[in-house]
Amino acid sequence: MDAPWRQGGRGRARGRGVSLNGGPAPAPGPASVPARNTALSSGPWSGAGRGNLSYASVSKPGHSGDMKGQVSENSKKKFEDIQKANQAVVKKLADNYSSSDDDEDADGDEDREGKQERILDLTFTTYTDQTDGDASELARTKQYVNEAFQSGAVTCLICIASVKRNQAVWSCFGCYCIFHMPCIQKWAKDSIFLVSSPLTDDNFEKKDYPWPCPKCRYEYKRSQTPARYYCYCGKVEDPPLDPWLVPHSCGQVCEKEFKPSCGHKCLLLCHPGPCPPCPKMVTTTCYCKKAKPLPRRCSTKEWSCQQSCGRMLLCRQHKCENPCHKGDCRPCPRVSKQKCLCGKKAAERLCASPTWQCDIVCGKTLPCGNHTCEQVCHAGSCGQCPRSGNRLCPCGKSKYTLPCTEDVPTCGDSCDKVLECEMHKCSQRCHRGPCETCRQEVEKQCRCGKHTKRMPCHKQYLCETKCPKNRDCQRHQCKRKCCTGNCPGCDQQCGRTLGCRNHKCPSVCHRGSCYPCPETVDVKCSCGKTVLTVPCGRERSTKPPRCKELCSHPSTCHHEARERHRCHFGPCPPCRQTCQRTLQKCGHLCPVSCHDEALVKQKGLPQPAGPWEQPCEPAYIQTALPCPPCRVPMPMECLGKHEVSLLPCHAAGPFSCKRPCGRRLPCGNHTCSRECHKVTEDNGNKEKCGPECFMCEAECSKPRPPGCPHRCNLPCHPGDCPLCLQMIRTKCHCKISSLYIECRKLTLADEEEKNMLTSCKNQCPKELPCGHRCKETCHQGNCSLHCTQKVKLRCPCRRIKKELQCNTTRGGQVSVQCDSLCLEMRKKAVEMKEEEEKAANEEEKRRQQAELEAFENRLKGKKKKNRKKEEVEIQPSVWQKYKNYILMPVCGVALAVFTLYLTQINI
Repeated sequence: MDAPWRQGGRGRARGRGVSLNGGPAPAPGPASVPARNTALSSGPWSGAGRGNLSYASVSKPGHSGDMKGQVSENSKKKFEDIQKANQAVVKKLADNYSSSDDDEDADGDEDREGKQERILDLTFTTYTDQTDGDASELARTKQYVNEAFQSGAVTCLICIASVKRNQAVWSCFGCYCIFHMPCIQKWAKDSIFLVSSPLTDDNFEKKDYPWPCPKCRYEYKRSQTPARYYCYCGKVEDPPLDPWLVPHSCGQVCEKEFKPSCGHKCLLLCHPGPCPPCPKMVTTTCYCKKAKPLPRRCSTKEWSCQQSCGRMLLCRQHKCENPCHKGDCRPCPRVSKQKCLCGKKAAERLCASPTWQCDIVCGKTLPCGNHTCEQVCHAGSCGQCPRSGNRLCPCGKSKYTLPCTEDVPTCGDSCDKVLECEMHKCSQRCHRGPCETCRQEVEKQCRCGKHTKRMPCHKQYLCETKCPKNRDCQRHQCKRKCCTGNCPGCDQQCGRTLGCRNHKCPSVCHRGSCYPCPETVDVKCSCGKTVLTVPCGRERSTKPPRCKELCSHPSTCHHEARERHRCHFGPCPPCRQTCQRTLQKCGHLCPVSCHDEALVKQKGLPQPAGPWEQPCEPAYIQTALPCPPCRVPMPMECLGKHEVSLLPCHAAGPFSCKRPCGRRLPCGNHTCSRECHKVTEDNGNKEKCGPECFMCEAECSKPRPPGCPHRCNLPCHPGDCPLCLQMIRTKCHCKISSLYIECRKLTLADEEEKNMLTSCKNQCPKELPCGHRCKETCHQGNCSLHCTQKVKLRCPCRRIKKELQCNTTRGGQVSVQCDSLCLEMRKKAVEMKEEEEKAANEEEKRRQQAELEAFENRLKGKKKKNRKKEEVEIQPSVWQKYKNYILMPVCGVALAVFTLYLTQINI
């Protein structure tokens, strides 16, 4: 478990902002505040070089060429103000850092306690409203509710484990102790099986055997064994977990009837433990009924008016002088002189007990006149003489009527009274006094029923056989001689270790689980002022209570007192106060955390001699470390007079700001690129370079005229660059020939001259959209679309031909139309084609007709096989056979001749 001061440190780191190295983030302002580093990797200041102690650069406004070497008075005053502000912030941070643990712990406790109080107030809202805000009678119920809120306070006595909020529980009706549902179910089942078992009891399922509560022994029937998880008031099954309600509560009004019953119901929200006294107001009178009725709480409706009771006591002589009380009056406390029952003696006795007997025999003469009364002091008459009237002989068989002065004689018959053995009768003659013991010999069976023997009837026969059965504990044998089978209960001590593992069961040896340990243990904090009482066995797993007392251990560092922190176990946390020792070199105070007890890794440990030896584990020793170098910021100007920065005191001196020098070189085009360095100034001019600056050795980088791709051949120089005399190789407009032109001519020429210089003076090789070559010389841009070359046009049937210019034919404005001869030739060709198609159709019909006739003939031949039919085959003529083969070539030749004729005519 983390100590309270460790938890406080983590909470503070989240709240205030902590640097990555472990110290608090720098405070806002013109310069950052030195932060304290609490890491102990190599020392308390190990992270200072990496950014814990960072200082913002303070640049002087208006940085110009006339900046002087000394800091002005305004800058000094400003620096002093900043330094004072930083020191005040450092002190404030140190104070807050030292006491933040206690604040965080106190805040955490207050938050938890405040939340618990709010929940309790919500639970008791209805009750306090009915009692005008008076909650004095809720102490017992509040105790149960407080234990329900405390982590680990509610413990299941069966398994000795904490009862969590999300676990199903059961609460006893007698002691209100809370158990886990599975634990109490197993306990009830085991307890019922201890009473009887289904193996030995045929009616086990029908009988409702009881089982006790593990704590208060309150008995429940088997039918009352819990099977479902309900809230405390029993209204809601499986109540949902709500952090703003009592654990295992439904949040509704309890409404249980008060005990003893008064007709009212509990007004609290569903709660653990007993219901508080009834808060209802009723009007009742006192016990003696003398006082006027007053309004009272229902739980205290019976009250005493404190007046004298005045009721008549049992002695019928005095009245009750006690104050108004409940029930019957007490016995009369007064003393009076009273006679005994026979009246022979008198004595002073309590008035509450007037009847008493003395020790004198009555001695009065009975009515017979021969005998006296033998009774001790009594009231009333002595009665008749006991020897008068009809009397029986000692055996009771004969009846005699004799005077009281004579004794009844024996009758002489056998006695025949049943003896003590209840089996035989007395064989003596009628006699006075008790009968003798039975001396007859009988066959007797021993108590266990294993042996028989003849012996006197009045003696009991016990064999030497030991009972081998186990007693009711099922752990020890009976071993009683001649046992009847009903073995007595085990008289040995159980001695089994209880669930607490600290004590042994003190009960008599028994079956089943032992009852939970009734002892409690106090878990204390380190100083012993805060105590938490838990069931025995929970002290190992229960965290010690958080003590609110302050730690009283003395300081072990150079500080007079430790930081205020609460009681804890183990050594105190390292001191985190500011060191505040005076440094010898500069006289400043050490601003880092106390380092008198820093943990440093021990060096010089023996190295293993070989691979068989285990290396020594790193050891950390507690030692005092020297104060780190002074980190107080001091204003210093850089070597190049660029800025004034705050440097740590131990490193204060001329420094380089790592910027380029920036002074203008003699070339006038560049500045010194050397890192900030010392410069010998000429008449205090901070912009002019000195002998320590680099000389310019770069090439000329001035921009060239537009279009010139060459660089200036001269080194870096002042003024303008000369004209370029180099030749430029470029392509002509048609991209075929390479031309060499002077750069200055090309760059100084206008647009028309550039077109002339870049032309090769040859015909343009580009093709026009019509497909002809451009007739112009090498030129810039697109070619002209006006083509004058001659082209030939034909009519649609391609018989007539004309020759025209290309530009007039591109738009489709001019076309050649067919004449009448062309139309006539086209008509003849169509007619010939129609005739050919008609002939082909007729030929196809004939072929199909022939196939149909052949098929029908085949069908007829199958039906009439015996009939002969003369088939006449009609042979086609030569023209019909070969007309297609003759007409097609002839028509083709004729068409070709006609086309050739038309062509010659057009030509």
